[in-house]
Amino acid sequence: MSVPVFDGHNDTLLNLYMNYDASAEQFFQEINGGHIDYSRAQKAGLRGGFFAIFPPPYAGLSVPDPEDYLMEEGYDVPLPEEVDAEACKRVTDHMIDLLYRMESSSNHNFKVVTNFDRLRETFAHNQLAAVLHFEGAEAINPDLSNLENYYQKGLRSLGLVWSRPNAFAQGVPYRYPSTGDIGPGLTKAGKSLVKKCNQLGIMLDTSHLNEKGFWDVVSVSDAPIVATHSNSYSLCPISRNLTDEQLNAIRASQGVVGVTYSVNMLRSDGKMNRDTSLQEIVRHIRYIVDLIGVEHVALGSDFDGTTLPNELKDVTGVPKVVDLLRKEGFTLEEVHKIASQNWMSVLKKTWK
Repeated sequence: MSVPVFDGHNDTLLNLYMNYDASAEQFFQEINGGHIDYSRAQKAGLRGGFFAIFPPPYAGLSVPDPEDYLMEEGYDVPLPEEVDAEACKRVTDHMIDLLYRMESSSNHNFKVVTNFDRLRETFAHNQLAAVLHFEGAEAINPDLSNLENYYQKGLRSLGLVWSRPNAFAQGVPYRYPSTGDIGPGLTKAGKSLVKKCNQLGIMLDTSHLNEKGFWDVVSVSDAPIVATHSNSYSLCPISRNLTDEQLNAIRASQGVVGVTYSVNMLRSDGKMNRDTSLQEIVRHIRYIVDLIGVEHVALGSDFDGTTLPNELKDVTGVPKVVDLLRKEGFTLEEVHKIASQNWMSVLKKTWK
């Protein structure tokens, strides 16, 4: 029996924007390289996910590689500076246009969803559901004057930061070993953004956010706390992962953690080593399930945005993870929760 999957995070829009001239049609053809296209998603049982818009961190949209910042023990990638907000708005608008061109090019097979009924309907009809997500709030004006406009364009999930500061909060640098207790909490504008997202029904994502910012979200938000692509700090002590205290706070809020397949966030040694067993993914899922319950754990791949285990390769490897969960003793009901139902549940609670 195949298990449908709803995934917590992908950077496929960035891949199309950067490497395929923002071609919507390319998504429905075979993409050489990358992790997701429509054909591979269908083979993998992928029924939906958060399609991230990631504004440029540097000229050329390059992302630093931890291997370039090795120390005697681990690595410490410098935190990028704030980026130009107007440039981020332009890229964001172009990627929103790309997402809707993908929908119109799909022959009704790919749907941008903005409410729970539409999400449930696309899921039932084996269409691929896309939730518009911002990975970093750089495109949003500090006075929030354009937030409702982005909501009208379909924004339903917002990561306050990527791993850099902005007008609202500060992310964590890629640092191993290190906690996420790096830098200040939310700004006044950041707390206002949290409240406004609660009012509109925009899901708030704490992945990449530093620890003080995380606890500010917990204190300000009245919606479930979510980390779309983060793992357990106890198993891999990297700045991007979540401590047991943070995981317990997510459970208390009725939120969800999407376990990411990023090798340096899976391995206990934090290395960017593709020769990483899929057992490491299951190890993090099992740990978080045992700590906070199966209702609060999901999948958050970071496809097209990270380094994956060779054994996984791309989205077509996800059924291997699902099969491994069954082999490791998870019931079929539990696997369905982890694979899709927990994300569906948190969106139903969050969206207006």
